[in-house]
Amino acid sequence: MNICAGQVPGSPPSVREPGPEPQPLEGDEPTPSLIARVRGGEWLDAQHFPPLRWAVDGIVPEGLGLLVAPPKAGKSWLALNIGLAAASGGRALGAIPCTARPVLYLALEDGWRRLQDRSRVLLGPDPIPAGIDFVTEAATWEVAPLIAEWLDAHRDDAPLVLLDTLGKVLPPTRSGETPYARDYRVVGELKALADSVPGCSLTGVHHTRKATGEDFVDAVSGTQGIAGAADFVLVLARRRQESDGALSVTGRDVIEAEYAVTTDGGHWRLVGRTLAEAATAAQSSRATTGLGDRSTAVVDFVARRPEGTRAADVAAALDLDAKTAGEYLRRAEQAGRIGKATRGLYTPPVGSVGSVGTGRLHVVTSHTNNTSHTPTQGASVGTDDELPPTS
Repeated sequence: MNICAGQVPGSPPSVREPGPEPQPLEGDEPTPSLIARVRGGEWLDAQHFPPLRWAVDGIVPEGLGLLVAPPKAGKSWLALNIGLAAASGGRALGAIPCTARPVLYLALEDGWRRLQDRSRVLLGPDPIPAGIDFVTEAATWEVAPLIAEWLDAHRDDAPLVLLDTLGKVLPPTRSGETPYARDYRVVGELKALADSVPGCSLTGVHHTRKATGEDFVDAVSGTQGIAGAADFVLVLARRRQESDGALSVTGRDVIEAEYAVTTDGGHWRLVGRTLAEAATAAQSSRATTGLGDRSTAVVDFVARRPEGTRAADVAAALDLDAKTAGEYLRRAEQAGRIGKATRGLYTPPVGSVGSVGTGRLHVVTSHTNNTSHTPTQGASVGTDDELPPTS
């Protein structure tokens, strides 16, 4: 309802007598009906959409994404690893084959010398591919128009854009705007750029927050407007002074998974030859944290057998008697480190991987009530010397 002339803003609106609807002025375009946007189930069922496209199979799909990690954890090295592999048609993370495509890497925290040095470290004797473009300087208000212009020149080639870092394009909040609204607006604008070009992937490199929760998406710094507007999120985790880490992946069109990765001099690689092997390694690492060597061997043996494991299998593989093997299995299941399908049949931990193919991950869910991927409180498998003697 319109506010009458002279009415104080914020006061209740005046009541007017109903009258004829105002007519558009001569020459004005008629306002299209909003109901024209509605589509029925029959229409939707008849549509044929192209399959989801991947810049890095199983890791980086088309759309707007985030690559998140703590400062100095190696996320810029990983972003450059992905960009060089995509531009050259090489292998990302040392294992995942990429289809060559144009790449724009906005390295807004680096200079040309560092970019050259890092590229040569990652490529070895190979030249920097012609298919990757770099930008090292751009003001906050210049980034989106720059990306838009570059995308327009490569819109037929499923381009990849890497924005390092997202913080460089986050402006101050507008008058009366909340930080959440600002974050959602800015990331939403970047998403609109990615969505405007078929097959395009735009990934923003971003920092983690200091305090994190059990959900790895909570690690994304800033308000929930940042992760909420993104299509997918990658979180890279690595302890200081250690080379091994984990890459967690989730998204609207991505199957949630965690992959074991390792770094050596800036080279990020999967632990294993495939995503399936890297996922199994990540699950095994989580399940065996804090265990002795024999307990680790038992849990790792079970994790590699999606068909299930019995005490006799463990006894034969690890040179144990059946009763001791059964005790190790029972302790591991009670601690939530493995599952139990039926009496005497133990299964891999919750979320372990059965198979991977072209970005499709099959997750095997075990029959355990502990879904946090951590040992049950108060339960412990213990070290090899802690098992009670068998009678």
